[in-house]
Amino acid sequence: MSDTRLERMRARMQAALQPQELTLEDDSALHAGHAGAASGGGHYNVRIVSLQFEGLKLVTRHRLVYDSVHDMMHKEIHALAITALAPSEV
Repeated sequence: MSDTRLERMRARMQAALQPQELTLEDDSALHAGHAGAASGGGHYNVRIVSLQFEGLKLVTRHRLVYDSVHDMMHKEIHALAITALAPSEV
């Protein structure tokens, strides 16, 4: 199930943000026993480089990432750590 979840997350981020780089990791095992983990929602870490982030503030970049997986938030995704960079920052 987790692999399918990662694949869906990846596909949605790819479609919405056309990233030049996308690394998505499932860190759920590190949070076993955490109250949020009980809901079945996973903990994920994403590093994404996209032209769409050029000139945008960090909070706006994060909002774009969250928007790409909005329907998965709070049910399938409990926590999402985001590193969002423009190509000029890499």
